[in-house]
Amino acid sequence: MMFRFAYPALLVLLAAPLAWVLYVWKKPPSGMVFSVASELASVAGKAGRGWVALPLLLRASCLLLLVLSAARPQLTNVSREILSPGVDIMLCIDASGSMRALDFSLGGETVTRLAAVKKVVADFIRKREADRIGLVVFGEQAFTQSPLTMDKGLLLELVRRMKVGMAGDHTAIGSAIAVGGKRMKDLKARSKILVLLTDGRHNAGEVGPVQAAEAVSALGIKIYTIGVGGTGPAPFRVRTLFGPRIVYQRVDLDEETLRRVARVGGGRYFRASDSAKLAEIYRIIDRAEKTEVKMKEFFNYRELYVYFLGPALLLLCLEIVAKTTFLRVIP
Repeated sequence: MMFRFAYPALLVLLAAPLAWVLYVWKKPPSGMVFSVASELASVAGKAGRGWVALPLLLRASCLLLLVLSAARPQLTNVSREILSPGVDIMLCIDASGSMRALDFSLGGETVTRLAAVKKVVADFIRKREADRIGLVVFGEQAFTQSPLTMDKGLLLELVRRMKVGMAGDHTAIGSAIAVGGKRMKDLKARSKILVLLTDGRHNAGEVGPVQAAEAVSALGIKIYTIGVGGTGPAPFRVRTLFGPRIVYQRVDLDEETLRRVARVGGGRYFRASDSAKLAEIYRIIDRAEKTEVKMKEFFNYRELYVYFLGPALLLLCLEIVAKTTFLRVIP
């Protein structure tokens, strides 16, 4: 739902009632000759001075509401119908223990590899408005976090909730590819893409990465692989008897296997050593896997002018009643 005015240009008329109020308020009041004016003031009292302004305020409020009513306030609901198929994309994200490494940064602040990946993946999901996207999380096990869906809000929330170690501390690359391919094999789409991101070496699961890639490629699914991390030992925060400490450990990234998987899957292998390169990799994939999508948009409007017109007429009636009864003006 979105609020809007059908004729927003009319809103400039809101200045007219305000200018009229200022003019009437500043204009010298009409008066009559009386020999002892001070006595009349004491008769009126201080409370009477405030009541004099009531008709003016009622009239100004009425005019403001009439202007808002004329501008046609509306609640708009937009629905879209996709007429041509987009791309089916399965994102396989490594959440193993090595993704705790603190060699990435966001906004000048040092963060874990997984935190940087989550930020870039969320941006990628927002861009692919017309595509179905699924999410596989893997570590020692691989499981479907979300099947292919166009509900981007759900996907973004699931990405936000991802945590290091949620699927175990080891790395089952072959299982991740197999699970992602299984989710896509029976779906009809113009293009099917599997994007695998990891920072380690395959050391868990019963299916090898290359064997899984061969099976998935036979289903017409293209595979992109991304290796995450720098070339030297990576910093990790560990708990000791003396409090948290930073220690450096080597993370064994198997680039050769990732290259073979991408080659078998007809895609490309990328190496992301920092947040900027990781974001650029997803931009490259985004540009490479574009498809023309035709859409129909349906706009449903709910008119809200009655909620402004009704109070305006009520205020006008109140002004008339006030000026003809207890606030009557003697000519």
